[in-house]
Amino acid sequence: MCYSVQTYMPGGEAGNKTPVHTSRYDIPRLPTIRVSGFTFPRLPIQTSSVDQIDWVSWGLIPAWATNEDIRQHTLNARIETLAEKPSFRDIQHQRCLMFVAGFYEWQWLDPKGKRKQPFFIHLDSSAPLVMGGLVSQWIDPKTSVSRTTCTIVTREAVGIMEEIHNSKKRMPVILEPHQELAWLKGNLPEPTVSLQAEPLIEPGQLSLF
Repeated sequence: MCYSVQTYMPGGEAGNKTPVHTSRYDIPRLPTIRVSGFTFPRLPIQTSSVDQIDWVSWGLIPAWATNEDIRQHTLNARIETLAEKPSFRDIQHQRCLMFVAGFYEWQWLDPKGKRKQPFFIHLDSSAPLVMGGLVSQWIDPKTSVSRTTCTIVTREAVGIMEEIHNSKKRMPVILEPHQELAWLKGNLPEPTVSLQAEPLIEPGQLSLF
C-alpha cells in the first residue's frame, strides 16, 4: 500500500495551509517534502482535463461520515473493491490525478518483515509521478464547512513493484500522460510507466527510516 510520499509544497510551505490554485506545469519547480499519509497532508490534484491544480487533504472522508476519524483507513482504495466498499462505491467515478515526486515502499527481507529495505520510487526524469485517485466532498456537521479529500487508488503490483512490495504486492495506479484522460473518464489503463527504485539503506542495516 502507499502511505508515504514525496510531495510538492505550495508557495514553499508544507501542504497544510489554505489550498492554493496553480497550473500543473508549475509543480516541477516547487520544493518537495516527505510526508506520511497519517498526518493527512494536502496533495496537489487535478480533477478534469483543465490544467488547474487544487491542494486537497489526503485521507478520504465520505459524504456520509459523522466525523473525520475514518480518514486514517481511507488513504488507499483498492481498485478491485471500489464498488463494494461503502467509503468508495458512491464516488468510484469521482476521479482525480494526484501529483507526487515519488513514493516510499519497504521490501521485506525475511518472511515476517522484521528486516526491511526501504526504497524511494520515482520516474527517471524530474517530471511529477501521476497517480490515479478518488476525490470526495464532505461537510463537517459541527462547522458546516465543506472539505475536499482524496485517496490513492491501488492495484496489483507489476514489474519492479512486485519485487519491492513483496508482502502484499500492491502499487498505486500510475499513469502516463496519454492515459490520464482515460483514468478521469472511468477507465483503468494498463501499467506501462517505467519506474526507478532507489534503495535508501544498504541491505542488512537497521532501518529507522
